[in-house]
Amino acid sequence: FTTIRKTYPYGLATLTFIFSSGNIIGSGIFISPKGVLEHTGSVGLALVVWVLGGCVAALGSMCYAELGVTIPKSGGDYSYVTEIFGGLTGFLLLWSAVLIMYPTTLAVIALTFSSYVLQPIFQNCAPPFMATRLLSATCLLLLTWVNCYSVRMATRIQDVFTVGKLMALGLIIVVGLVQIFNGNCEALIPQVAFSMDSTPSVGQVALAFLQASFAFSGWNFLNYVTEEVVEPRR
Repeated sequence: FTTIRKTYPYGLATLTFIFSSGNIIGSGIFISPKGVLEHTGSVGLALVVWVLGGCVAALGSMCYAELGVTIPKSGGDYSYVTEIFGGLTGFLLLWSAVLIMYPTTLAVIALTFSSYVLQPIFQNCAPPFMATRLLSATCLLLLTWVNCYSVRMATRIQDVFTVGKLMALGLIIVVGLVQIFNGNCEALIPQVAFSMDSTPSVGQVALAFLQASFAFSGWNFLNYVTEEVVEPRR
């Protein structure tokens, strides 16, 4: 953390923002909308799922704000589970996260990146299976090497990608607002927004919530560095 402090002499507030936004704004927001819309079957129900998913994320973040000041230890989920349920449960959580949850999340991010990079080359068809996988593996190996080689380099790369993701989201929002102001918003009319060929099942709605939760994930990341935050109660 001393190295990170030297890298960010302008304060922990900026570091916290970069850390949180860089992890929260990931590939999920660029993947999930398609899945949410497919599983719900209508624009209106998809928007309802997004709003409810945002409410769940907000409630989770408020709970973690309470946990962060009640148990002021770095480590997030691991620290809280270990403190409440004991070391064995905490170890099992950490084991499953390191071997299953985090690797699969990184795999999805890498595959998404590879698909977007290769799509302009294969405009009339889906990118080849092997090409997507090889590029994904190359990205993961490169980022692993960067994080092992230099904390400073890793944080700089995090800065660049965070700015890039924010600019991409800003572009999507601006283009959408321009379309709405130009009158291209027929799909948002209530009579049209909730029209669907068939009523989605409970399982499909649950899958839509799962897709939305992937985009909303990240609200617990700040608590991984609780001990490094100055005045955590504030």
